[in-house]
Amino acid sequence: MTEEQLKQLKDQLIKQKNSLEGRMEHTEEFDTTELSNYDNHPADNATDLFDQERGLALNQFKENELDDTNAALEAIENGTYGKCTVCGKEIPYERLEVLPTALTCVDHAQQDTDMTSRPPEEDVLRGSTSQPVEKEDSRLRDDADSFQEVEDFGSSDSPQDQPGKDEDMEDFYEEKG
Repeated sequence: MTEEQLKQLKDQLIKQKNSLEGRMEHTEEFDTTELSNYDNHPADNATDLFDQERGLALNQFKENELDDTNAALEAIENGTYGKCTVCGKEIPYERLEVLPTALTCVDHAQQDTDMTSRPPEEDVLRGSTSQPVEKEDSRLRDDADSFQEVEDFGSSDSPQDQPGKDEDMEDFYEEKG
C-alpha cells in the first residue's frame, strides 16, 4: 500500500469517526408520550417497547462501529494497519478501500452468519395448526368449525339484530337442503 493510499484511508476513517461521534451525540430517546400506561392499548405499549429496543440496538451498533474505527486509527499510528492481526499477511487494498476498519484478511474475518440453525421457538412449535405446541392439552384446541359453533350463540347477523319479527327468523340457522 502506498503512502497516498494510506493517507486516503486515514482521512476516510477520521471522517467516519467524526460522523459516528456526531450521530451518537444526537440520539433520539423514544419515551412514551403517556403519563400512565394504565389505559393504554397493549399494542401502544408494544410499539413503545419496540422503539426503545430499536434505539438501544442502533446505539450499540454505532458504538461498535466507533470502536472498530478507533482500532483502525490506532493500527495506523502503530504502523500495523494493512496487515492481518491473525496471520500477518498484507490485507489487499481493495478490501481496505471497501471496509477501512478491517484488521484481518478475508480468511480470518469474523464469520458469525449462521444460516443453518433455526430459531429456538421451532423446537416447541410445529407447522401444524391442529396442535402446534408439542405438549398441549388436546382439549384446548378444536379447529374444526370453531366459528360455526360460536356463531350459534349469536353474531351481528343474529335474529335479534335483524329488522322484522322474530317469527320470520325461526329457520334462520337451519340448513337449506
